[in-house]
Amino acid sequence: MRLFHVSEEDNIRIFEPRIPDRDDLDKTVGLVWAINEERLPNFLTPRNCPRVTYHVGRNTSEMDKKKFFSSTTLYHAVIIESKWFEIMRTTTLYLYEFDTDDFELQDNVAGYYVAKTAQVPKAKYELNDLLLELIKRNVEIRIVDNLWDIA
Repeated sequence: MRLFHVSEEDNIRIFEPRIPDRDDLDKTVGLVWAINEERLPNFLTPRNCPRVTYHVGRNTSEMDKKKFFSSTTLYHAVIIESKWFEIMRTTTLYLYEFDTDDFELQDNVAGYYVAKTAQVPKAKYELNDLLLELIKRNVEIRIVDNLWDIA
């Protein structure tokens, strides 16, 4: 398993635990968040880019696969609004990869992992073409006028 943090910042040397904003988590314990490689496509967009993402899970029916994907070879979709296309095309993201030792699963469906201690990335990757990165990961990309129609 590989774990990552995605950022538009290119110079993060250490990730310090932060108190979570979510009300369902203990606000006395700081966390470093990471995403597993399987759910990484959900985050390969500019930080504030509204998007709808979904993937085939073990309980996804054949009917839903046909309804929500344009090809039987695709298992993940990322949908953005057309006004974000140019921003998506020109944004650079940085993937910080972590050792997995200190992380524990926080949400299996979302692919979230957390660590309670500061983390130093073991590698950093620069992604200059986000659309290509999604295509390389066999992700269906959709550009729509309005996300509310698909949401």
